[in-house]
Amino acid sequence: MAEHVVRAELPLGGVQSGDLGMAVDQALSAQPLFSADGVSAAGDDPVVERALLLEAQRLARIGSWSTDLRTGQVYLSEGMRTLLGLSADCTAKDALALVHVDDLPTIEAFRAKLRSAEPDEVVELEVQDSSGNATFMVRGQTERDAKGEVVRVYGTIQDITVHHAVERQALQDRRLFSDAQRVARLGTWEWNTATGEVVWSTMLYELVGIEPGTPVTYADFLRSVHPEDRDRVDQACRQLAADGLPMDVEFRVVRPDGTRRVFRSHGEPLGTANGAPIMIGTAQDITEQRSTETRMMRSSQRFSDLVAITPVGIGLLDDAERIVDANEALCRLLGMDLERLRGMSAEQLIHPSDQGRRLLAGRDGGRHGTGPFRVGQRVLATVSGKPVYCELSATVSVADDGQRFWLVVFADVTERRKAAERLHYKATHDDLTGLPGRAAVKELLGQLLGGPDAANVALLFCDVDNFGRVNDSLGHDVGDELIMALARRLERGLPPSCTAARMSGDEYVVICSDVNEVGGVEALANRVATLLRTAVPVRGQLLRVSAAIGAAVPSGPETTGADLLRFADAAMFDAKRRGTGRVSVASAEMIASANSQMMLEGQLRDAISNDVLVLHYQPVVGPDGTVLSAEALVRWPHPERGLLAPNEFLPVAEQGDLMRELDRWVLRTAMREAARWPMMAGAVLGGGVSVAINLGGLVPSDPDFVDVIANAVLESGIEWDRVVLELVETSLIDLPTRSRAAMVDLTERGIRFAVDDFGTGFSSLARLKELPAQIVKVDRRFVAGVATDASDFAIARAVVDMARAMGRSCIAEGVENATQFHVLRSVGVEAYQGWLLSRPVPAEEFRELLRLGPLHIPRD
Repeated sequence: MAEHVVRAELPLGGVQSGDLGMAVDQALSAQPLFSADGVSAAGDDPVVERALLLEAQRLARIGSWSTDLRTGQVYLSEGMRTLLGLSADCTAKDALALVHVDDLPTIEAFRAKLRSAEPDEVVELEVQDSSGNATFMVRGQTERDAKGEVVRVYGTIQDITVHHAVERQALQDRRLFSDAQRVARLGTWEWNTATGEVVWSTMLYELVGIEPGTPVTYADFLRSVHPEDRDRVDQACRQLAADGLPMDVEFRVVRPDGTRRVFRSHGEPLGTANGAPIMIGTAQDITEQRSTETRMMRSSQRFSDLVAITPVGIGLLDDAERIVDANEALCRLLGMDLERLRGMSAEQLIHPSDQGRRLLAGRDGGRHGTGPFRVGQRVLATVSGKPVYCELSATVSVADDGQRFWLVVFADVTERRKAAERLHYKATHDDLTGLPGRAAVKELLGQLLGGPDAANVALLFCDVDNFGRVNDSLGHDVGDELIMALARRLERGLPPSCTAARMSGDEYVVICSDVNEVGGVEALANRVATLLRTAVPVRGQLLRVSAAIGAAVPSGPETTGADLLRFADAAMFDAKRRGTGRVSVASAEMIASANSQMMLEGQLRDAISNDVLVLHYQPVVGPDGTVLSAEALVRWPHPERGLLAPNEFLPVAEQGDLMRELDRWVLRTAMREAARWPMMAGAVLGGGVSVAINLGGLVPSDPDFVDVIANAVLESGIEWDRVVLELVETSLIDLPTRSRAAMVDLTERGIRFAVDDFGTGFSSLARLKELPAQIVKVDRRFVAGVATDASDFAIARAVVDMARAMGRSCIAEGVENATQFHVLRSVGVEAYQGWLLSRPVPAEEFRELLRLGPLHIPRD
């Protein structure tokens, strides 16, 4: 073997390298290491012994090195150079270059430690190669002279890569095993049956609640077992020791702190140690598992009990939709006992009227999903064949054996369906006549106009002439009888392709699915006019009636049911303008007008929503000119048509069902503005200037009438007694109890009601005492002739006298000249309204008018 000496900059100081030659290598190669009989041939030959040492280094993957600090010579053995892959002429720097960059700082520490090392002390350093894939252990020792100075450093380097890998794997295995024990709450034990000594894993100590490392015997273990389980556990362990058969036992452990845990232990023989049988095993804490199982068992039992007692039918079906099990409620629902019901297929359960559908079909992917889903409605058959309407809900579940089944809830909705049909009939039919109502009309028109024969559809809109007079003069009961009699005439007299319906009040419509079958739209309209032009016997007297009829057909394929109703309604108004009992068919001009009306309706709706409307106020004054109140009159600043008066857009609001929203807007706005008016002393009708608001869409019979009024008052901050609500006479006749109660409620809070246009409702003066109102407004038609017509004068005076006698106030509206004013004042009228005193003025102008004081009154 050749020795190699190098010069390099080394950790312990700078040295010079040299070469000792190849003599040793030649000597080693010339001499065998072993004799033929396997005995070492080295004898005392140092060369041979050195060769043996180097061979041992190669086998152990170890090399040696040394540094003579006096001469600077560095020795790297052939084993080291082979181990590191260095050439024969390498230097110490070449060896250091093989060290991983992260380990270079440790070289300095290794060097310092060697300098300060005690004699015979071995210093170790673990480093990795530059790739990080190999690990080496470097050991060093110093040699000192008589003075104690370090003269030589020598040592070994060994490849410990494999050893490290094995060690790391062992550590990882131990860690994983420990973690697995902790996660599974599993400990291990070993039991020497001869000595009774027991060895526990750290995890088992923790599970039992004993400090790890505490000496434990078999007797100690038994003492930790619950007294009730102790004999059974001892018997199982003794059986294991005696027979050597595997043990599996479950028991309770009482920990030192008194808590109880449930353990399951497995054991089996390991072998013998010094002639004594050794048993090994595991012990697992299964407390939570058993607790969960107990909860699941109890939950399962509760579910079974719930299914048994629930009044809703519940069934278990297999994948073929056959009944596997059912509760008592489902048996009662179908009129069968459980034995008969089991095994029945879905086809046998479904009523013939609902055949052709799978019982559980009804949701995409529902038959393969696992979540609950609503199947929908199915018609089942009882044992007698009677249909039962059921709402089905289902979910997929899995039995203990892994078999999938369907859990299906059968909710009996037969009565609910009947109730829904009754409600639908009630919602779509008129209570009084039994004819289809507005909702049914829209539904039928939608179906007909969406069908292939839409062009043949015709609609008649019928309005009974002067029906209000019948209601007012003879009462609502007589009016109802008349409405019912006309409904029966329409039902009996119309051809099969026609359907009569009642829209509201005295309005009927006739829908014809094929106008060609009845000779055209005009022929149909005349036929209906004849049916409604008749004398109807009611309570012993004949009432002669007629109706204005408007007819319309689709103007094109885009015509909707709402369009057809508008066209017929416009034609009906045209017929009504031309007299009683007239017929009119919607023309292109009428349709254009109706479309324009619809556009105006949309604009009005937007104007209300966007607060575009404005209020003008017309003062109501006393005999001395004091402003007592003001009537709020709505105006519409139209972007194209200018300022519109009420008579130009109120009909649009009525036809578009906007009157209620319009009233609410006027209420809020008028009260808000009036709350800021300057107060005036001396007012007769209240403690300040009141505001009068006309109501046409919002009436006392509305369920929320009181709430709407009260909210408007509270939001505005106006005093209750400064609010006057004006209602037309006809809306106050024959008020139901609830409506009267609503008015009384508001009156008690301070609000006053005024009868507007009194004398035009065809009611007798005797009914004045029945009106729940505090103010009566004499209509302008009587005021206009009060100075020139004896009848108008007499009516005005009678109204004033009766109002005074009943404690009501009187306001004359429409006072246009001084003569009217003086005559009305002479009969005792208390307040006046009209252009003689002031025209309606904008809000700001009215505020200024109040600041100026009393208005000018004409002299006698």
